[in-house]
Amino acid sequence: MEEEFEYGSPEEQKLSVDRYEEMIRNQDQYFFDAKAFEGIIEYYIDKNDPVKALQVADYATSQHPYEAVFLLKKAHLFARIQQYDRALEELSKAEILEPNSVDILLLKGTVYLATGDLDASESLFLQAIALEDDAPEAYYQLSELYQLKGDYETAIIYLKKSLEQNMENDDALNALSFCYEVLDRTEESIAFYKNYIDNEPYSYAAWFNLGIVYDKLEQFEEAIDAYDYAILINESFVPAYFNKGNALVSLQKYKEAIDVYKESFEYETPSADVYCAIGECFEKLEQMDDARAHYRKAVKLDPNLADGWFGIGVTLDFEDRFFESLHFYKKALDLDDTNPDYWFAIADARYKLNQFEESEKAYQKVVELNPTDIEAWLDYSSIYFEQKKYTEAIDVMADAIRTNPEASELYYRIVAYLFANGQYNDALNFLELGLATNPEKFYILFDYLPQLQGNQVIVDIIKKYTEEK
Repeated sequence: MEEEFEYGSPEEQKLSVDRYEEMIRNQDQYFFDAKAFEGIIEYYIDKNDPVKALQVADYATSQHPYEAVFLLKKAHLFARIQQYDRALEELSKAEILEPNSVDILLLKGTVYLATGDLDASESLFLQAIALEDDAPEAYYQLSELYQLKGDYETAIIYLKKSLEQNMENDDALNALSFCYEVLDRTEESIAFYKNYIDNEPYSYAAWFNLGIVYDKLEQFEEAIDAYDYAILINESFVPAYFNKGNALVSLQKYKEAIDVYKESFEYETPSADVYCAIGECFEKLEQMDDARAHYRKAVKLDPNLADGWFGIGVTLDFEDRFFESLHFYKKALDLDDTNPDYWFAIADARYKLNQFEESEKAYQKVVELNPTDIEAWLDYSSIYFEQKKYTEAIDVMADAIRTNPEASELYYRIVAYLFANGQYNDALNFLELGLATNPEKFYILFDYLPQLQGNQVIVDIIKKYTEEK
């Protein structure tokens, strides 16, 4: 007895694909009905093989010349590989067969949107809405158009219209969250999602986006609650587990975060990013063997994940294996040489290995990439100071102060360097500048050069500023 398959099922699709591929191998011509062709095209689209999908669409058009669906498929595929002129040609043919098709107008508008012809694109989307009142996709596309224009207010209006007609459009919910963020209207964003949830309490996407907004406001407990609801509604929605884990990390609840990350393994093969996040949690718990094991899993899955290589380096650095850590820091740097954290780690490791010249160069790179990193400036200057290169240390601090005039730590440090170099008047001037910036941090000076506590001039100046305060 011949096995029966539900029409349009994955099994039937696979049979159609096998039969099509057999035809190609045999250099023969078989007949397929329109539905079978659609299934074969979708199979190759899912396999990310637009060339084969186009070949099938061509063959389908030859067998079903009056089916506009195949012209639409071809237009979509040409647009996907950025052959926009050919996409428009196919759409023009489709319009002859179906002159008032909303699908054709939408795809044509999307092609014009991709080519930067925003006026033509807007006109087509509005035509689609005029033809079909219930046109959530047209409203959504208009919102994208206005985002490209930088008009986020109007984009929000169209996103809300789209969501009124299709409450399940996760992309629209995500886009709305983005628009509110750009406009710095997070509170309004929260109000929208709460109202949305009142109407659609089982929308896991709405709960998820509400969690994202709370995350951005650093309201991590509320974010976790929102992610919990998203998971309760859709337990296989892995991004909610990942974001919940990240929120727990922000609360320094590393053990709980590890458990949450691992819960997602039941629904999806763990990604390199998840292994890296777990590695970071173990690192924070100072369980370096476990941290390193997870970082290694991350880079095995994705050798281009710079943070994974960097994490391995951090665990070795913690164990005072500085020479070994350098190897992994360099691997991270090879993948992302503009990351100041990587340069900072290399600078520190080289300093610990007494490679002072290389350390200085690395610190110079850190402050070039991140000139507001006060700690980097202080460490950079201290290398010169410890080698009694006082002038160089003072010059570094002067550059740091020019970039960060509000950072009192820099003033107190340069005071110490100036005193060590015998530039007493300059030192007292900078001391007053530091005290004027933040008088409560004067102890930094004495932490660095304790002997200055016996200098009565310094003590009197500090006393004047602290008493005035």
